[in-house]
Amino acid sequence: MYDSHQLTAAHRTLPLGSVVQVRSLTNGRRVTVRINDRGPFVKGRIIDLSFAAAQALAMAGPGTDQVELRVVGYGGRPGAWGSLRVQVASFVEQANAQALARKLTRKYPDVRVVTVTLASGRHYRVQVGQFTSPQQADELAERLASQLEVDPLVVRDD
Repeated sequence: MYDSHQLTAAHRTLPLGSVVQVRSLTNGRRVTVRINDRGPFVKGRIIDLSFAAAQALAMAGPGTDQVELRVVGYGGRPGAWGSLRVQVASFVEQANAQALARKLTRKYPDVRVVTVTLASGRHYRVQVGQFTSPQQADELAERLASQLEVDPLVVRDD
């Protein structure tokens, strides 16, 4: 469970339970966190840190920083790595997500709508594919980006 006072973080593809050392490229400070959530869902960001972790790196004020990640361990369930999927879009309106999913199903066999409840309310995420290879997932993400003029993300399904 997320607790802003613990040394935790969110990552889109690292397995939940992964232990990651994060180093600020600005000041050299390091902190070790456990991946316990999915995100960030903002282009160009690779990790969302808890407030405690951000404070440890002296980036709580600025909010973002250039960082380096190094996986140092895994404390999750054995075999719980899950598949990689391409998240094409996220909608507040379920009907919009279902319409996009129907459109994608004509061309891609594995399309699903995942319902998530966030602080801002319920969202419907449209995801395509099921991969074990990051390269395959990245290739589909690039193809969907050019075909649909969207900004897809590769996420781990666990």
